[in-house]
Amino acid sequence: MRMITIKQISRTFSTKALLKGGLWLIFGTILLVISNESPFTWFNISNVLIALAFFYTYVQFNTHYLIPNFLQQRSVITYLLLFITSALILTPLRSLVYYLRFWTVPELQTEVLQSQWFTFLSFLIIGVISTVVKIIWNWLGDLRRMRELEKENLQSELKFLRSQINPHFLFNTLNSLYALTLKKSDSAPQMVIRLSEIMRYMLYDCNEAEVSLEKEIQYMGNYVELERLRYGSDVEINYTLEGLATDQKIAPLLFTPFFENAFKHGLGNRIHGGWIDIAFKVKEELVTLTIGNSIPQKEYENRKFRPSEVKSSSSGIGLENVKRRLKLLYPDNHSLQIKEGTDYFRIILDIKLKQNERN
Repeated sequence: MRMITIKQISRTFSTKALLKGGLWLIFGTILLVISNESPFTWFNISNVLIALAFFYTYVQFNTHYLIPNFLQQRSVITYLLLFITSALILTPLRSLVYYLRFWTVPELQTEVLQSQWFTFLSFLIIGVISTVVKIIWNWLGDLRRMRELEKENLQSELKFLRSQINPHFLFNTLNSLYALTLKKSDSAPQMVIRLSEIMRYMLYDCNEAEVSLEKEIQYMGNYVELERLRYGSDVEINYTLEGLATDQKIAPLLFTPFFENAFKHGLGNRIHGGWIDIAFKVKEELVTLTIGNSIPQKEYENRKFRPSEVKSSSSGIGLENVKRRLKLLYPDNHSLQIKEGTDYFRIILDIKLKQNERN
């Protein structure tokens, strides 16, 4: 979880203090303007400051004690009783202060005594407003914390999913290299070079939340070349790229599970036969991946595997993993079609990259 720094705390408190101070300043100015025909005198200003002091005391008591300890604990009746009682106590106290202040002006003393009911209502109105503001403020704070928590959970989940992919892919490519070394194939050195390029990409580029679409497609091209070296000319592997992949940004390793699934179940351990068609199409912010592969007739008839439900036997990774990542990263900006026939399996993935992801 992200640590909250002292600077962030001070900034938050400063913002809240400025907001509250501004609201009280506006409220005091309104009281000052409506209090007298010539409001901006020290006598009137001091009277307003006294009123603000009582209102502020009532609001603070309400928002910092009554609401947290009673209203938020669902003790509504107790809250209302204390809310009204507090106003009843503060009303005569404020009247007493003004009465003593106006001891040389009997007319104002009489006005103070006659306006106690209005003073009581003023406390209640200000108290109700402070309650509403406090509830809204707490709701906004809870909403902000929920969004932060969702964001942190999302980032943690994505890191977990990505950490699952890397060793899985490495395991498959090492198996391919092992198969070539057993055959003492002359293609082994080329595979080592391809593997080193892949490892460089995975180690240095995939640690970012987004990578260049050009590098991601190049990475997948290296993957295809590794498999071509493994299977040789006995199987049909077609790979095409249409459009220009340049500085568009995309989440790393999104396409890997589809490639792995196609080669694992389309070719498997075949020595002869089988085919895989892979096509990337890039058009500005839209990237489309189409992968089709053959299905062994025997496997289809025996229902021993269903590509749309395939998960890696090693750790449950595969299509379900990438579906989850797509929902997290591109919830409303992707479509995934899965088609299966008696002798083929095909996926069509469209991802619409956001406009601000392009530099």
